[in-house]
Amino acid sequence: MSVIVWWLVTVVLVAVHSASARVVELEWEVEYKFWWPDCKEGIVMAINGQFPGPTIDAVAGDIVIIHLTNKLSTEGVVIHWHGIRQRGTPWADGAAGVTQCPINPGETFTYNFTVDKPGTHFYHGHYGMQRSAGLYGMMIVRSPKEKLRYDGEFNLLLSDWWHQSTHSQELALSSSPMRWIGEPQSLLINGRGQFNCSQAAYLSNEGKRQCTFRKNDQCAPETLRVKPNKVYRLRIASTTALASLNLGVEGHKLEVVEADGNYVKPFTVDDIDIYSGETYSVLLRTHSFPTKKHFISVGVRGRKPNTTQALTVLSYVDAPESSRPTLPPPVTPRWDDYNRSISFSNKFFAAKGYPPPPKKSDEQLYLLNTQNLIDGHTKWAINNVSLSVTATPYIGAIRYGLNSLSYLKSPAKGLVESYDITKPPVNPTTVKSSGIYKFPMGIVVDVILQNANVLKGKISEIHPWHLHGHDFWVLGYGDGKFRPGVDEKKYNLKNPPLRNTVALYPFGWTALRYVTDNPGVWFFHCHIEPHLHMGMGVVFAEGVDRIAKMDIPDEVLGCGLTRKWLMNRGRH
Repeated sequence: MSVIVWWLVTVVLVAVHSASARVVELEWEVEYKFWWPDCKEGIVMAINGQFPGPTIDAVAGDIVIIHLTNKLSTEGVVIHWHGIRQRGTPWADGAAGVTQCPINPGETFTYNFTVDKPGTHFYHGHYGMQRSAGLYGMMIVRSPKEKLRYDGEFNLLLSDWWHQSTHSQELALSSSPMRWIGEPQSLLINGRGQFNCSQAAYLSNEGKRQCTFRKNDQCAPETLRVKPNKVYRLRIASTTALASLNLGVEGHKLEVVEADGNYVKPFTVDDIDIYSGETYSVLLRTHSFPTKKHFISVGVRGRKPNTTQALTVLSYVDAPESSRPTLPPPVTPRWDDYNRSISFSNKFFAAKGYPPPPKKSDEQLYLLNTQNLIDGHTKWAINNVSLSVTATPYIGAIRYGLNSLSYLKSPAKGLVESYDITKPPVNPTTVKSSGIYKFPMGIVVDVILQNANVLKGKISEIHPWHLHGHDFWVLGYGDGKFRPGVDEKKYNLKNPPLRNTVALYPFGWTALRYVTDNPGVWFFHCHIEPHLHMGMGVVFAEGVDRIAKMDIPDEVLGCGLTRKWLMNRGRH
């Protein structure tokens, strides 16, 4: 089945449901609240007084309408619907400066879009570092004809938490010299974690204090209650700001069946790695022992951990309320065992029925990830350009042909042959720009992400890259510097997985392929919050001629030069 035919079949199936589709309409208010995410008081961004925000539960083809009121007193806000492709509504993608203006304090903005693709998704703030402040929640889009068979399901939203405010973090990252924010104080499962105590302290000899909880404590872990001899679907999403994670359930195997809203060929593992921006569904089969409790553990991967595991409990229904798990939580794999990480990534193949990628690409884009300097300020850069999102939303600048935004130029596209990825940059200086690439409609684009060394020492970090508005095929991973004409021969063109987020490993490359079939302006960026804040991203504009004809709501563009343009148009 060709890509186009497969896409048309998908559209038809959604259209059949849409003929009787319901409207999911919600009123949301975003404001700061005092909270105890990890048993220590802090300030979170809450939606309707909830942290994490309310779970959206819809069916593919449903229309989702969110009336979002900004009750913050001093800052704007937007929300990105992570994994939703926004076909026909690119202005609803929720990326500040790219697809819309921030919603001002006291104002209400209405997001109106169709959820065309079933799967496990989530939403989060996409302005400044508001995701780090807790602006996030789960978004489940169900299939009208679910293929998987299971007896129940649970949502596990994973995040990390700092005691330092996000405003302080932003200032620290933007200072000269940079003040690194450090590792998170806690990991959270569904917004709940424990700082300075451990649920499993009674099993260890480390002298940690045993956690005690009072009724209705906001940091008290949720317990997943299950029946024996059943199958449960765990929907897992990572909205971490920094941490790469590993999740395991003591005494149980996990069968991976979905990744980023796409079914994959099922495979069974003891634990899963999950990077910021990724989502999974795993099937867990319970045992026949009705009186046991087991730890679910979440620990840090990819960075030398200074944060203890997050723990919650899988409890069989007949287990006494006062009982505890008798075995310790799964041990998180060694943080720098990257071979293990890559081995896990290589287990993913598309499920039967998904189309293979086009055999060839029309254009190749090489994106070199480096750490650099601008006037003493530490930045991340792509092809020696550190992203600075404009005050005028890209989509508005293109829609109205604002030639004064001539700085919307593409950085280089080719691979720098002489660049040594194993050493700090010879010339650490970078430039600040808008980082936009423009593509015509209907072409096949290969993106080769190339990792490199940081400014000092011999260090290369993991970068999970997320593309808005699209799924892409992950063609492969490799160590060292990408070799054009050689490494393409290693691509999986038979059954690569479709994803919207993919990891770029230290001193390596990752190749992906996608089709420019969604007119709009789409963010492509590292999903690590500090890295994006420091410039690690680019913007893809496709179908520019179609954007120029779009009927974009005026309220999307009430800032920057588009605001002036709309005001001048109103005077006439």
